[in-house]
Amino acid sequence: MIKFFIYFLQSILIYLFFIIGKIIGLNLSRKVFSWIFCVIGPVFKSKKVIDKNLHIFSKNISDDEKKQITKSMWNNYGKTFIEYIHLNILKKESSHIQILGENNLMRPIHSDKPVIFISGHFANFELMSMEITKKKINLATIYRPLNNFFLNPLMEYLRKKYICRNQIKKGIKGVREAIEHIQNKNSIALMVDQRVSEGEKINLFNKPALTTTLPAQLALKYKLEIIPVFIERKKDDNFIIEFYDPIQSDKFRDKLDLSLKLNSILESMIVRNPKQWIWTHNRWK
Repeated sequence: MIKFFIYFLQSILIYLFFIIGKIIGLNLSRKVFSWIFCVIGPVFKSKKVIDKNLHIFSKNISDDEKKQITKSMWNNYGKTFIEYIHLNILKKESSHIQILGENNLMRPIHSDKPVIFISGHFANFELMSMEITKKKINLATIYRPLNNFFLNPLMEYLRKKYICRNQIKKGIKGVREAIEHIQNKNSIALMVDQRVSEGEKINLFNKPALTTTLPAQLALKYKLEIIPVFIERKKDDNFIIEFYDPIQSDKFRDKLDLSLKLNSILESMIVRNPKQWIWTHNRWK
């Protein structure tokens, strides 16, 4: 009952924020909500988890560096949050996005075979799948529903309308759906940076972390390429999305070997811009 009440209050607050963001427009709402998240974010998320994660990331990290990374993370978090209500604007054009590695992006069309796109929660991570679908690539994305059942219907609606029509919920049923999409020549996109209870302990920054092996299993079973994707927010709130060279799954012994490779790529992405990764996940629990 308490959780029900908390979720209800959270949803009221977020719906109110979305209404305000819609009224004041995209550019102003980015400024307002980046400031709001810098203020209220630390209140709702454990500083201990962030500090622990940053210490694993770099044992020699200074307190000043921790503060800079944490502040920048909340700044980006606030912008990403309010951009959900402006997805219609971001969907209309791509002038705010620079694509690197477009030949890699177009692999599913050029090879007439699906691929698996993997990434992490960087910058506005939702824009990666949005840009893939803009290129007329058949895509299905795997996602974890929000715990807040009042908010989840709205988020699912926004994702299906503006990001990717084919949304797959994580879980056993979701795996079956992903296989069906692959068999129908639809590519798959998923995040590989969150802790999963059903995963394998694989090193991330030299410390074992429960890691999904799903992309590795699918790639090995169906002989698919894996294309890592990185997104970065620039100072002017434009974005760079880079599609890395494809990983040939048949060069790896098994799912653990391939998953270790994916974690090493994720590490390089985090090092590339630690200020735009979400450090609030209890990744090494």
